Amino acid sequence: MSMSSDEICEVVITAADAEWLAGFTRRLVEDRLAACGQQIAAIRSIYRWEGAVHDDPEARVALHTRTSLVPEIVARADAEHPYDVPCVFALPILAGNPAYVHWVLAETRN
Repeated sequence: MSMSSDEICEVVITAADAEWLAGFTRRLVEDRLAACGQQIAAIRSIYRWEGAVHDDPEARVALHTRTSLVPEIVARADAEHPYDVPCVFALPILAGNPAYVHWVLAETRN
């Protein structure tokens, strides 16, 4: 996948602790790795881990950022996230309000 500096995406990250996730999101925004993060404080995750099915409360954030910054966001999550294998994935943005796309690009590192 080519990652030009003007492509944006939405990066989803989940965590057990909503306050930890809010702080992590704030650090990413402060460091210009994301223009914003829209957090849902309470989701329910049902998943298989180490052979058992779990049903746990989590929080979820959707970050708006440049596609080119995703590897750095993944690296930060790997380094700072409490999970052994944090959920971090990027979804493509196919189209949007041009003014909002411009704002995301202006508020993130080139």
